[in-house]
Amino acid sequence: MKFKGIDTAKADWSGDCLAIGLVEGQTVTGELATLDEAIAGTLSELIEEAEFSGKAGSTAVTRVGGGSAIRKIAVIGLGDKDALTLETLRQAAASATRIAQQEKCPTLGLSIPVWKADASLTTQALVEGMELACHKDTRFKSDKEDKSTYPEAVELLGFTGQDVAIERAQQVVSGVILARELVAAPANIVTPETLAETASALAQTYDLELEILEQDDCEKRGMGAFLGVAQASDIPPKFIHLTYRPSGNPRRKLAIIGKGLTFDSGGLNLKPSGSGIEMMKTDMGGAGATFGAAKAIAQIQPDVEVHFICAATENMVSGRAMHPGDILTASNGKTIEVNNTDAEGRLTLADALVFTDKLGLDAMVDLATLTGACIVALGNKMSGLWTEDETLANQIAQAAELSGEKFWRMPMEADYFDGMKSVVADMKNTGPRAGGAITASLFLKQFVTDTAWAHLDVAGPVWTDKPDSYNSAGATGFPVRTLVNWVLS
Repeated sequence: MKFKGIDTAKADWSGDCLAIGLVEGQTVTGELATLDEAIAGTLSELIEEAEFSGKAGSTAVTRVGGGSAIRKIAVIGLGDKDALTLETLRQAAASATRIAQQEKCPTLGLSIPVWKADASLTTQALVEGMELACHKDTRFKSDKEDKSTYPEAVELLGFTGQDVAIERAQQVVSGVILARELVAAPANIVTPETLAETASALAQTYDLELEILEQDDCEKRGMGAFLGVAQASDIPPKFIHLTYRPSGNPRRKLAIIGKGLTFDSGGLNLKPSGSGIEMMKTDMGGAGATFGAAKAIAQIQPDVEVHFICAATENMVSGRAMHPGDILTASNGKTIEVNNTDAEGRLTLADALVFTDKLGLDAMVDLATLTGACIVALGNKMSGLWTEDETLANQIAQAAELSGEKFWRMPMEADYFDGMKSVVADMKNTGPRAGGAITASLFLKQFVTDTAWAHLDVAGPVWTDKPDSYNSAGATGFPVRTLVNWVLS
C-alpha cells in the first residue's frame, strides 16, 4: 500500500471508499453534516439503518449513489471518547482495510481523530494497523498468490506532513512480519542454523555486527546449561549475538534476549499427545521477536546501542539426551539438577543471561515462551512481566501502552525459590506446580548480577487461533512493537 497524508475535507474527497471513525454518541454535525449533504444523506441513512452507535469494533458500509465522487462510505466504531487509545485507532484502521478488501476498493480515504493531539503517534498506529491487517503468510500454500490486493493507496485525511511517521510504522511492521514468519514456520524450516542465517542476513543488509558461537566456542565458555539442552539434537546449536551500534555515542546500551528453541519435544520428559507438542515450533517465539526488533531498530537507527542475543537449539530425544537427574554447570559456575527436561528454555536462557550480563549494559530484557503456568494465570492475550527494577518496569509499561500489547507485572516472591533448592546441586530447574511462572523467573534471576533486568513470559500472545482486526490466525509478532518502543524511550 501507498500512504499519503492530505488536508482535503471529507466532503471534497474522491475515491472508492471513505472510512470515518466515530465515537459513541457522535452525531452528524459540522463537517460530517457537510459531507452528508454532499452525498445526499447517505451517511445519516447508513447510521440509522445499520443502527450504528459507534461501539468499538463495529462497522457498516454502503454504496453512495447519485454520481458521487465517493463510491462507498464506511463508518467504524471507536467506542467511548474518553477511553480512546492508540490501540483503538490501530484496530479501527485495520477494520477500514478489511472493508476495502471486502468491497474491492483500490483507493481508501481514512478519517480518524488524533490521539492526545499527537499526529505522529496516531499516524504510526494507523499505518501499523493497516499494514498488519494486509499481511498474509502464503509461503507454505501450493497457491502462493495473495488475491487480496486492495487497497492499493490510502489517504489519511488531516495527517499531512507525517511522512516520517508513515516510514517508522512500515519499519516496525517489517520487523513484526519477520517475527510472524519465523514463529509460523515449522521446525523443518526454521532450525538453529536458519536462525543464524537470518541473523547473518540482517547483519549484511543493515550493517550490524554479528558474532556466532559454535558448539566448541560455547564449550570453551562453559555454557553447560545451554549445551545440556542441545546435546540430543543432530542439528548443532548456535549462540547468536547481533549488535546495532549508532554512529555517535550511544545514549543507552541495552540487550534483548530471545529464547530460541526451534522445536521442543520435552526431551526424555517427552510431551504426550494432546499436550500441544505439534505447536512447539512456536517455542522460539522470543527469538523471532528478538530478530524482528533487530530488523526494525536497524532501519530506525536510534542513538541507542542494542544487543540481540539468542541461544538457539532444539530439545530432542536421543541416546545423547540429558536425563532427569543430570547435573549441569552454567557458565557462571552455578550447578543445576535437571528434574524435568521439559523445563529447557530456562537452561538456555541461563547461559544467555550470564553472557549478556558481562557486556556492561544499562538494561536487558529476556523474552520467552517459557511456561504454561503464565497462560493459566494471564490467558492467551497477555504477557507476564517480572522485574525488581522500577525504572525498567515503568519503561516497559509505557512502551506497551503505545504498542497496544498487553503485559501484567507479576511478583518475584523470593521465598518461592525454596521449592527449587536441590540436595545435590545449587538448584533444580523446576519447582512445585503452584506458582510455576514465578519460580521460573526466580531461576533466571540466579544468572543476573550487574545489569537491570526484566523477564517477559510471552507463551500466550505469540500465537492466536482467533483472528482479530490486524492478526490473522497464527503467529502474531508479539511483542516486537513494545521492544522497539522500549529501545526508543
